[in-house]
Formats: sequence, structure tokens, C-alpha cells
Amino acid sequence: MLPAPAHAPPVAVHVLGASVRGRTIRALEVGTPEARRKVLVVGCIHGNEPAGIAIADRLATLPPLRGVDLWIVPDLNPDGVAANTRQNADGVDLNRNFPWHWLPLGPPGSTYYPGPHALSEPESRIAYRLVLRLRPAVAIRFHQHLDLVDESGGSVAVERQFAAVARLPLRRLVRYPGSATTWEDHAVPTGTAFVVELGPGRLASADVGRFAGAVRAVSR
Repeated sequence: MLPAPAHAPPVAVHVLGASVRGRTIRALEVGTPEARRKVLVVGCIHGNEPAGIAIADRLATLPPLRGVDLWIVPDLNPDGVAANTRQNADGVDLNRNFPWHWLPLGPPGSTYYPGPHALSEPESRIAYRLVLRLRPAVAIRFHQHLDLVDESGGSVAVERQFAAVARLPLRRLVRYPGSATTWEDHAVPTGTAFVVELGPGRLASADVGRFAGAVRAVSR
């Protein structure tokens, strides 16, 4: 467990763009741009699954890891969080809007509506550009509510290490078309992107620290 320190490290704030409704989407950079090892954490992509935002915020308060440039996007879907909806303000499931085997999974308004075409949404394009810019060695996206680490298609050893530190089971979930993580594992074959499914509801402070510790363990 990692307690929140009394003094936060210097953090660079990058404005990546805006959501459909014009809400700012930011990335927090902890570390130095010169570090070759890039790590990306996305706290929230589905607006009704916001528990990972607290982990992202905690990570920004912890000391930088030597040789690691950590990029944190606390909230990729601020319109969805504000409305408590899975989708963004266009009614699109952002995690079905990426260009790896994108398919029209359902009509507008349905749970997994992937948008009219891949990368139709500003939030997805923001994430897409950031991944291709950083080409992360490790990328973690937090979801809810299954309480597990998904064997997502990258390095199983990295996923297993995270699961062990976080004290979660490692399972393989269905790989849906258009998902951000599956796209990244193919777009950046030198890295490992995976999904962590948190439990329902808000996280206790101790749990936030445990998951932040797991992120740091696989970042080194």
C-alpha cells in the first residue's frame, strides 16, 4: 500500500484536446521526457466506471520512477462521467471506436454503439494520437466492475505481475472489436497494453494505494 505523500512531485500538465461537449482532456506527466521507457495510465474511458480516476490522481502525487516517463490521463470521457453514462456525449462507446477490426455492433443509443466509423470521436482520436506519439512500453486502462486483470494480448508476464501485486485474478475476457487496448497491442507490438477491471463503487484509500503500487511495479 502506498500512502499519499505530504509533498507532491513536479507534474507537467498537457492539454490533449477537448471532449464532444468541450471539456478539457489533460495528461499529467511524471518523470522526464528524455526517459526512454514510457508508461501510460488511463483512469476512465467509460463514464459510469470512474473508480480508476482516484488511482490516476494518486499516481500523480508519487515520486518519479528512475528511467520512467509516466503519462497519466485521469479521465478520457469527462462528458460521460458528468452524465454517469458509459458512452460519450455522442452516445458512442469509446472502447469500441478504435480501428482494430472495428465493426458496427449496434444502432445509435445501444450499449456498445461504436460510432459511425472508427475514430469518429474526439476522445478516441486524442487517445490514438497519444499512443502513437509515446509508443508506451506499458499501458493500463482501468474499467469496472469485474475485479480482475484481463489477459489482454500483450505480455502475460507483465499482466501476471500486476495481478499479483494488486491481488486480483488474471482472466481472459472476450476481445471485442474496436477496443483501445487490442488496437494498441497491435499498433505498438513492442509494448504491453492491458485492462484492469476494478470492483464496483468507489475505492477505499488503501485500495487506491495498492493499485498505484501495482502500476509502479510493472512500470520499472
